[in-house]
Amino acid sequence: MGVESLVDNPIETQAERAPRPVLDRVPDEFAELYHAHSREIFYLTLRLLGEPHKAEDATHDVFLKAYKKWADFRGDSSARAWLYRIAINHCSNLRQSWHSRNLVTGADESLWENTAAQTDSPLRVLEIKELGDRIQKTLDQLSEEYRLLLVLVADAELSYDGIANLTNQTPDAVRGKLHRARKAFAAHFLKTA
Repeated sequence: MGVESLVDNPIETQAERAPRPVLDRVPDEFAELYHAHSREIFYLTLRLLGEPHKAEDATHDVFLKAYKKWADFRGDSSARAWLYRIAINHCSNLRQSWHSRNLVTGADESLWENTAAQTDSPLRVLEIKELGDRIQKTLDQLSEEYRLLLVLVADAELSYDGIANLTNQTPDAVRGKLHRARKAFAAHFLKTA
């Protein structure tokens, strides 16, 4: 067997014959879905959970659940709405379990420190960080339902109809609850000053 035959018919190593890692087999369509929505799912989970480490874990869990159920996705709603529903349910389950155990930890300050643009002045960076902290503290004081509605309308920029579909409510109910949630947010926000 000459050198040319090794080039034409390379010897397969055992590692090359082993099954490819799961990430290599991810359908391109799902990979595109991840790249298109992972950031907004992270910010949704961050606002719902209040802590970057928990939000990062939750985001991974959401996409893992979505990947496992990808073949079952019927397309009755948009993929974005489907991911939001998974994220909302997952965060709700996590919050219930954390609250029942009374786990309280401080939020990771590095998230707010890294949100400013590099061209911002140090004073502007501090203002952004303080505002982010106040918003998160205010959201944490609201009921889970109010927090969810405000996050969906403000951060996710969903319509009343979109929120109604995600929360299994009518658009009119969403509109009324959002009105009350905004009032509650404003009242709590003034107290954080």
